[in-house]
Amino acid sequence: MIKAVVGANWGDEGKGKITDMLAQEADIIVRFQGGANAGHTIVNDYGKFALHTLPSGVFYDHTTSIIGNGVALNIPVFFKEYQDVVDRGVPAPKIMISDRAQIVMPYHILFDQYEEERLGGKSFGSTKSGIAPFYSDKYAKIGFQVAELFDEEALREKVERVCETKNVLLEHLYHKPLLNPDDIMEELMKYKEMVAPYVGDVSLFLWNALKEGKEILLEGQLGSLKDPDHGIYPMVTSSSTLAAYGAIGAGVPPYEIKKIITVCKAYSSAVGAGAFVSEIFGEEADELRRRGGDGGEYGATTGRPRRMGWFDCVASKYGCRMQGTTDVAFTVLDVLGYLDEIPVCTGYEIDGKVTTEFPTTGLLEKAKPVLEVLPGWKCDIRGIRKYEDLPENCRKYIEFVEKQIGFPITMVSNGPGRNDIIYRK
Repeated sequence: MIKAVVGANWGDEGKGKITDMLAQEADIIVRFQGGANAGHTIVNDYGKFALHTLPSGVFYDHTTSIIGNGVALNIPVFFKEYQDVVDRGVPAPKIMISDRAQIVMPYHILFDQYEEERLGGKSFGSTKSGIAPFYSDKYAKIGFQVAELFDEEALREKVERVCETKNVLLEHLYHKPLLNPDDIMEELMKYKEMVAPYVGDVSLFLWNALKEGKEILLEGQLGSLKDPDHGIYPMVTSSSTLAAYGAIGAGVPPYEIKKIITVCKAYSSAVGAGAFVSEIFGEEADELRRRGGDGGEYGATTGRPRRMGWFDCVASKYGCRMQGTTDVAFTVLDVLGYLDEIPVCTGYEIDGKVTTEFPTTGLLEKAKPVLEVLPGWKCDIRGIRKYEDLPENCRKYIEFVEKQIGFPITMVSNGPGRNDIIYRK
């Protein structure tokens, strides 16, 4: 059976913790899209970790961690992360890397930086990890699959061909130093040595695991609203963030994905540019940011302060629908314990009309939040393990959100630790 853990919103929903928790029951954890451009923060018995490419199940010795074909694989970043985890006392994780995964090339990162620089004030708020140039090349069919590292002659020919086209841009558009095919080949040969022991046919491995009744967990990056088709285009990421893409990015049959656990925050936060209807500013935002997450709301990869907002029922209902949600995991609820009253965005006013359906970007830019204010519970709820032991106003908040989004909240996270979780029937 396959379960997917994905995000309902802009990313940063707390998926790492939920994956880490569910990995206790899983045999295999697969990252199926994205790259080292966004991180997951995990707090467990080994300490606090910010993972970027490693699947969040690496802390268990009974699991195999897989990099699927849909991932943008930055090989040096991946192995540095692997080493960091092992250096901190975690048993060496079992790793498998798809032979069809594609490689983030050193020049992808340069092109990402150059393009953001060129766009100036009109930039997309990229993390400059090379992700957009990587996926552009993948779909322009000039990317490099891991498998290609093992045929040196064909690789050199391709590297030279690709450098020719890249150098035209470097010279005439960006006015930057040109690429040298020899340097790139040398780098790629180092990559080959690093990945060689871990490369395999992932889709076949997963097919056989399914036949043996193994439990597989798919781990998504970011959330529904960053999907290139269904998100706040163009302020999106470059690979699909939806659970449906898990079938493609891992190479598994779509009908095997039985459970889709969509992670929703009890308030909103976002990194990067783009429409964000329930956003708050000033002292109100600073206070929520300071108290938020574990150690505050700052990007796990960039350290950038996240943009803050109240819970957005319109965006979350849409995000859950697009994921095909079977279960909602509601996170960081404990953070809201300081508030007398908690505003919730229940609708968008666009050109004088109120809607509860999430619109396309042009309309989204014009949307104003319609807020409903709920009473706070004014106490610390960490440590509570039973739903009925939560304060009444806290339960009312959860039930209000659940009714608005129309998907069952079956898990409530009330702290950063692995065991800070309440299961609801």
